[in-house]
Amino acid sequence: MSCLEEENPKENSSSNTSLKKRSPTWSNILFKSTRPLKHAVFTMKFQQSLSTPNSKLSNKEKTPLSNFSKIDRTLLLSDDILLRILSKLPLSQRNANFLVCKRWLNLQGRLVRSLRVLDWDFLESGRLFLRFPNLTNVDLINASIVSPRNSDILLSHKLLSFHVDSGVSRFYENHMLLPVEMIDKGLANLASGCPNLRRLVVIGASKFGLLSVAEECLTLQELELHKCSDNVLRGIVACENLQILKLVGNLDGVYSSLVSDIGLTILAQGCKRLVKLELSHCEGSFDGIKAIGQCCQMLEELTFVDHGMDGGWLAALWYCENLKTLRFVSCKRIDPSPGPDEYLGHCPVLERLHLQKCQLRDKKSVGALFRVCEAVREVMFQDCWGLDNDIFRLTNVFRRVEVLSLEGCSLLTTEGLEHVILSWTELKNLSLMSCKNIKDGEVSPALLTLFSTLKELKWRPDTKSLLASSLMRTGMGRKGGKFFKKS
Repeated sequence: MSCLEEENPKENSSSNTSLKKRSPTWSNILFKSTRPLKHAVFTMKFQQSLSTPNSKLSNKEKTPLSNFSKIDRTLLLSDDILLRILSKLPLSQRNANFLVCKRWLNLQGRLVRSLRVLDWDFLESGRLFLRFPNLTNVDLINASIVSPRNSDILLSHKLLSFHVDSGVSRFYENHMLLPVEMIDKGLANLASGCPNLRRLVVIGASKFGLLSVAEECLTLQELELHKCSDNVLRGIVACENLQILKLVGNLDGVYSSLVSDIGLTILAQGCKRLVKLELSHCEGSFDGIKAIGQCCQMLEELTFVDHGMDGGWLAALWYCENLKTLRFVSCKRIDPSPGPDEYLGHCPVLERLHLQKCQLRDKKSVGALFRVCEAVREVMFQDCWGLDNDIFRLTNVFRRVEVLSLEGCSLLTTEGLEHVILSWTELKNLSLMSCKNIKDGEVSPALLTLFSTLKELKWRPDTKSLLASSLMRTGMGRKGGKFFKKS
């Protein structure tokens, strides 16, 4: 150390000067900056981490890149972008997304637009709006019925289904439906939490609950009311944009309520923008239907389900000047006393007449209905009782029919069918299913000629019919097709 301390400073300075003047070597260039070397070491470790499983690496050798597969790379995407990606998935794959993480749970809730509520507390507590803030379609039927969840007995009706105890032989609405006050309070919460609501299904509400929905949900377009009455209809007067309405009045064996001409008149004066109206188990007469026709001038579709209309109501249908579709479902009668033919009138722009599971035994009633619908272009009979040859011949008043569909008409024969459709010069489509008294062997040459001019033909009167397959081979039933091939 002393020797080093006593070293001549001049010699040291001269040696330093010589080093500065010396030309740079490859070692100096290589080790002057360590960044390239560090980058090379990092690249080697990265390749090693990719080729070596994580289980073979020690704790000291593990780097953040070794856990790269465990990193949630969707965190790099914003909520808007991820919502657009998730919305492209089909519904079958979208429903399980909420199980991924809490963020996906919230995003999935924002994508839900339609919901059937099963627990009323979920609505009343406000959790419904936190979980699903963008709802536009809400069904409250099941949540409004107090039924035992542990019961294995399921009571099913055409419109409702719910669990009951073994000792319950009848549905008592006073005990199995929530109180009206509770339903109205829930509707008020729903209206404030879902202002963009477009469709609502509810049972047992009063006019006050419906008024709160009408005042808050200005975009409400479709409403389905169960256990509806004349007084309840006063609450939908404020629904100015309502276009589709379904009213369910008295339901035998389930609940009782009444919709009469009073309620239909209130409805007509308040909901003038209606396009579709369905009256299920409702009563009324000429005056109620006339009020709807005069006030609801945009009405295009009218449906009656097991109605209890008084005699003479058919004469009011011609007031519905823009009616295009008239449908009857499960109606035990059409009109018990339609009145003279000169008072019936007809719907000028009617295009479709559908009758499903109706009783058509009253020849006078059915004839009056057909005269009102003489301008129809599409006719459908499905599982209608009493539709024999005599009743079907009443359709001769139809002169512009283009589409005819018959299903489950077991009393109609080939002769009765041929007698009518040969007079329809504009017939283009014919569908005949499950009509057992119509036989292939009874088809006349005139009827076969008609089949060859049809645009579409579905012929399956019974399971043994072979005419449909033979017609397909010849090309019949497809207008403009070639029936013969050159040899």
